[in-house]
Amino acid sequence: MGAIIPLFASGVVGSMPRSQFVRDLLDPEKTPSDKLLFEKCMNGAVDYILALQEMAGLDIVSDGEYRRRSYIGIIADVCDGFLLERKDGAWWHTVIAPMKHMRPGGAAKEAAYQRARTKRLIKVALPSPYLLGQRMWSEEKSRNAYSTREAFMEALVPILRAEFIAVRDAGADIVQFDDPHLCLFVDEKVRGQFADPQREIDLCVDMLNAILDGVNGVHTAIHLCRRNKARKGWVGEGGYDPILGALKRLNVDQYVMEFTIPVAGDLSVLKELPEKASIGLGCVDCRGETIDSVETIVARVEKALQYLPPQRILLNPDCGFAPGSAAEIPIDEAYAKLCNEAEAGRQLRERYG
Repeated sequence: MGAIIPLFASGVVGSMPRSQFVRDLLDPEKTPSDKLLFEKCMNGAVDYILALQEMAGLDIVSDGEYRRRSYIGIIADVCDGFLLERKDGAWWHTVIAPMKHMRPGGAAKEAAYQRARTKRLIKVALPSPYLLGQRMWSEEKSRNAYSTREAFMEALVPILRAEFIAVRDAGADIVQFDDPHLCLFVDEKVRGQFADPQREIDLCVDMLNAILDGVNGVHTAIHLCRRNKARKGWVGEGGYDPILGALKRLNVDQYVMEFTIPVAGDLSVLKELPEKASIGLGCVDCRGETIDSVETIVARVEKALQYLPPQRILLNPDCGFAPGSAAEIPIDEAYAKLCNEAEAGRQLRERYG
């Protein structure tokens, strides 16, 4: 399984807010041409965000995904075959040629850097093949490389499995696969956009299991959210029931789920999930300006305790704080939220430990 995770462990989903300094480092028009200077600056930024999470008191930390242009952009960092272009003020990757896994181990380098600099548990996230297919395949630009979106997804499976194993070997304690698109199938309007939505759901789950199955020695997780538009809110609406069967089939140790937003459905769904799995309980709002108090967070977790024993619950925000590279969530706001989350975890351990 991997490292022992504390009771009511507090952590992040993945991404952390980016200062303009970090954004400039990742902007192709501003990135320093001096590679040594770039590494010095980026390492300093990652050291800062790790220290911030430690100071907040978190049990599980990440590097904020600072080294990526976006949380899914890591695939273009390790593979050739992508076109990088600017759309609506953001940088966007589209697959335009058969992928070549030319720079393997990109996420493993992130893990190794963290492992050398913190004694806390570390999490590294990878995008799911279904998510990448939805975001990076274009019928206009991609079909000469991959005739269908599904063909592109299938080609991603062995690449992501190799990256996953490398992350484990580099010392990550938790490897999380992100797939908000799977979670969007909770929404009736989203399901209505597909001729056979169940086939899409099954395709997503089957490809994730092909990556996960047979790999031991690390905790695995799936992150599910209804898209994070930061201050603008979310996209999908509805409880988890429509995808519950798919979630039960996923070979993961942990479900990282959001419950703070009002459209996330009832907590009773938690009792339907496999008993072998823990729940990363979304109990801290990451989108709005309100900073949830320690008492509010504790109360949310205690509601979940109606359906789960204490040893199956971890604390985290609903989603990452920087779902897009341009997300305008102040770092001090995120810090305050994480401080309260960590304190809530400590109080819950005292109460139920």
